[in-house]
Amino acid sequence: MDTVRLQGRLICRDSQEAAIVAAHLPQQIELTRAEPGCISFAVDATEDPLVWTVDEEFEDAASFRAHQERVRDSDWGRATERIERAYTIDGL
Repeated sequence: MDTVRLQGRLICRDSQEAAIVAAHLPQQIELTRAEPGCISFAVDATEDPLVWTVDEEFEDAASFRAHQERVRDSDWGRATERIERAYTIDGL
């Protein structure tokens, strides 16, 4: 089986959105890293205080899709749903 890897950026419009990311990110990281099939998960600040890099890898399509479903219904998903994402996904 091939792994699924998502890479890209989370792009906030203003400092208010950036504060939402900062407030919810620690729990999102903890929950995602504990998910079955998660190989790696990193969301890192960049030099631009409104932009984070995202790099995540899952064992297979099923574990990646389960992650996406969990995120949709999570505090993180609801709080950040309007924040721009520029991602590429390989392995699906």
